[in-house]
Amino acid sequence: MTEQEKPSLARVVGVLETLYPLEYAEDWDHPGLIVGDLRDHVGRIVFAADPTMATIDRALAARADLLICHHPLLFRSVHEVSGNGVHGAIVGKLYRAHCALWVGHTNADVAYRGVAQAAADAFGLTNQRPLVDSGVTQHGQAVGLGRVGELAQPLRLRDFASTVARFVPSTTYGIQVAGDLDALVRKIAVLPGSGDSNFDDVRACGADVYVTSDLRHHPATDALEQARYEASLRRDGIGMDNDATSASADDVNAVSPSTMRPALINTPHSAIESMWFNYALDDIAGAVAEKSGYRPETLWLKESTDPWQMVLGLGDSR
Repeated sequence: MTEQEKPSLARVVGVLETLYPLEYAEDWDHPGLIVGDLRDHVGRIVFAADPTMATIDRALAARADLLICHHPLLFRSVHEVSGNGVHGAIVGKLYRAHCALWVGHTNADVAYRGVAQAAADAFGLTNQRPLVDSGVTQHGQAVGLGRVGELAQPLRLRDFASTVARFVPSTTYGIQVAGDLDALVRKIAVLPGSGDSNFDDVRACGADVYVTSDLRHHPATDALEQARYEASLRRDGIGMDNDATSASADDVNAVSPSTMRPALINTPHSAIESMWFNYALDDIAGAVAEKSGYRPETLWLKESTDPWQMVLGLGDSR
């Protein structure tokens, strides 16, 4: 197929913003097309979590016509994109190479088969719904921030955490777990990315475990202390909710109503969000092919963009 027969960037952007509508984005967020000439053509799409300079260089070396990232290049308002700063240097490098940059950030968090659903599916959650509901698609699919679902069978917290660690791409920083490691858990809330502003939503849904990222000391400590206190009340028969009282005392495989919840699993931010690409590569290439008759080549740059390169002073994690 000749260059002119490949879809234009304008057509590909239309496909992207059908799959991941910009109206799903948070008010403070500005995803979508960041760099690119709409008249250029797209034959190869490269995917990466963060548009770092190293990522840009790898994408250009791979002859990308379009780079799709989850994280924005420009988080805050800018007044120049000159060579005085790295962001200006990246923009210039992309334009010179005729490589566009499109970002699917909080719009992709919310979307069907987006960031949260990709992680929840990988962890084996069934009966899923959004943690924070945003409505339904034109095809009746529930969308919203995060996901809540259930494991097919209860697992000990330590075993479920091992499942999370197995599926989240490995980084130096790893994952952290807080809670009763031997307690059985079943109902799971997942919110890839910074999630310590959503503890109220997690408590309201009755999740046994909250899987998220960027948990800060004070919000996490407060959440854990509240969980332990509420568990002590339930042990005394106070504040028992319907979920807590439904388990039989004779069922050794039931989640105990006296278990503190939610336990916390803190994951590397970019790593868990990059799980979106398990769906996005095929979803986007297939949708472009359906719209244009041309299926672009795809490549996922899996190099870790976690900022930490060394972790020291680790204690006993048994």
